[in-house]
Amino acid sequence: MAEIKKNVLTQEGLKRYEEELQDLRVNKRKEIADKIKEAREQGDLSENAEYDAAKDEQRDIEARIGELEELLKHAEVYVTEETPIDKVGIGSLVKVLDIDEDEELTFKIVGNEEADSMEGRISNESPLGAALLGKEVGEQVTVELPAGDLSYRVLSITKESSDE
Repeated sequence: MAEIKKNVLTQEGLKRYEEELQDLRVNKRKEIADKIKEAREQGDLSENAEYDAAKDEQRDIEARIGELEELLKHAEVYVTEETPIDKVGIGSLVKVLDIDEDEELTFKIVGNEEADSMEGRISNESPLGAALLGKEVGEQVTVELPAGDLSYRVLSITKESSDE
């Protein structure tokens, strides 16, 4: 039997997904039910674009609810306060120096589900995220990428509070 993969989440990510699920279940389901009711009242459903659009939206909402329920069912939540302050871990905010570009960058290490490079959140399973895990201030890591190796030095590690 295949092993079920755990979804690594920070407490912040867990809260965000729980709130989204609650909103979908309580608010969005009611909104879409109202849209479907209004569209039905317009008569012939076979040529009712509003009805078809509302049913499509309902299908999308139910699919997202299912995704979130599955994600949360298999969530492994990392408590930032339990991670050593002097080592990079999940939930750490890490400032690094890109040695080749002489540029400072800041990343938050999160699980795959929360990763968003545009917002500076990188996965613990990404090449850079994996290389940084367990490192201390002053340590250097080299990340092997298809485009070539990149080197970084850890400048600082901070832990964000879980009640954000």
